[in-house]
Amino acid sequence: MTAPEPRLPRVAPENYTQAQKDCAADFFSTRKVGFSGGPWDVFIHSPELMTHAQRMGDYLRYRCPLSGKLSELAILLVAREWTQDYEFGAHRKHALKAGVSEATVNSIREGRRPEAMADDEQIVWDFVTEILRTKRVSDATWAKAAGHFGQQASVDLCGLVGYYQLLALTMNAARVAPPEGEPRLPRFPE
Repeated sequence: MTAPEPRLPRVAPENYTQAQKDCAADFFSTRKVGFSGGPWDVFIHSPELMTHAQRMGDYLRYRCPLSGKLSELAILLVAREWTQDYEFGAHRKHALKAGVSEATVNSIREGRRPEAMADDEQIVWDFVTEILRTKRVSDATWAKAAGHFGQQASVDLCGLVGYYQLLALTMNAARVAPPEGEPRLPRFPE
């Protein structure tokens, strides 16, 4: 099955409106890199939304109390749940670099629970999969997360899941392709 064509054209920087230029400059000043592909090529069509999304993402990805390894695990779970090719492909590399095992990444890609996870990874797996599938978290699952990570990190984990769902659904609606060299995720029967 071939991938559908993207819905939104990439806006070349030389064609940015003033609002888009300001937004891109803010993005660069914060992240110290430009952007190409992924959610930012979609969000540049709505510069104010992009600015707010970027700020939330900066906190959740770089400053929340969860480790990079656990954040990346959660992001992969969201990407898999939404079958979001770009998000999974981009964060697969980040997850491996942060210490998520190749076996865990492959299990998530295939829609399976990994066989071997550390205690903190199991807590994140249970929390994220439960909230994605049931739209809530049980008392037992919350207690495990809050007991292990603390209340703030548990709230931030909810925020991380919500934020990456925003990115996933936006990229799915815009039909964003996976990063170059990354395969599409398997499609499961709906």
